[in-house]
Amino acid sequence: MSNPYDPPSTAGTPRLAPIPASQVRIDLAGLTDRGKVRENNEDAFAIFKLGRFMERITSSLPPGQPVERSEQIAYLLVVADGLGGHEAGDVASQTAVSNTLEMVRRAPHWALKLDDPETREGELQAMYDRATSYLVGMQNAIRDRIAADPSTAGMGTTWTSVYAVGLDLFMMHVGDSKAYLLRDGELSQLTRDHTLAQEYADLGMIPQEEVASHRLHHVLTRAVGSHEEAPEADYRHVRAAPGDRLLICSDGLTDMAKEADLAAVLTRHPDSESACRGLIDLALERGGRDNITAIVAGFTDVSRVP
Repeated sequence: MSNPYDPPSTAGTPRLAPIPASQVRIDLAGLTDRGKVRENNEDAFAIFKLGRFMERITSSLPPGQPVERSEQIAYLLVVADGLGGHEAGDVASQTAVSNTLEMVRRAPHWALKLDDPETREGELQAMYDRATSYLVGMQNAIRDRIAADPSTAGMGTTWTSVYAVGLDLFMMHVGDSKAYLLRDGELSQLTRDHTLAQEYADLGMIPQEEVASHRLHHVLTRAVGSHEEAPEADYRHVRAAPGDRLLICSDGLTDMAKEADLAAVLTRHPDSESACRGLIDLALERGGRDNITAIVAGFTDVSRVP
């Protein structure tokens, strides 16, 4: 299989001039809520910063040669929605997230510098290979938990993650949690739901606009754990632009609010922390029938900030 991370998806977006990752500031926040109906919160989320730096302590070289300090940073954003209430959906989502973070921590290499044409292709291929291994790892971790406690048989989780290096966004997606990009007031869904209703729409059996209200819109065709032999993920590479906002969320939010509502909250709250709070409050005001989780990221080109 070819590496889906290269080239990036540019359909419907203008061609963007390269901006070094070191010039991009990302405003990040995440929030989760049990909602008003569920007894447990089966959602899990994580925001982690990865990086390396080189800092001059002392040297006989003239100041600034080669540099006083250099830093390369990336961020990992994850939302997982556990499946099967009584079958320990919270265990599944937490196991998937914690196991993946541990695999990332143990990895001997992180993709932190992608702007060198000579090494970019190899870095992207290695990153894709690691992502697929993480998917297998979380699947095996959930199966190990089921083997240790048969009462959790059938548990599983959705998985939507974004690895952000500057303005490069690398997604891995399984299930029906969603990722969106807000640009110039327009909200675009970056992920494709893995549900029977969406499958019907893809086959032309129902209109796309009926998917959200269809009686099978929560019946998943893919999940991590559960009864899947080898989970299959969607991978996508999107290039953000300064001023864009990224939203990753569970269906406890999107079942309660339309895309126009989400865009309005993101527009009304320019900082990520208040945007997350606004999104959660919106879902609660409309009934909060499920667990609700939101991660918001805003991108700024600091070289253009006065």
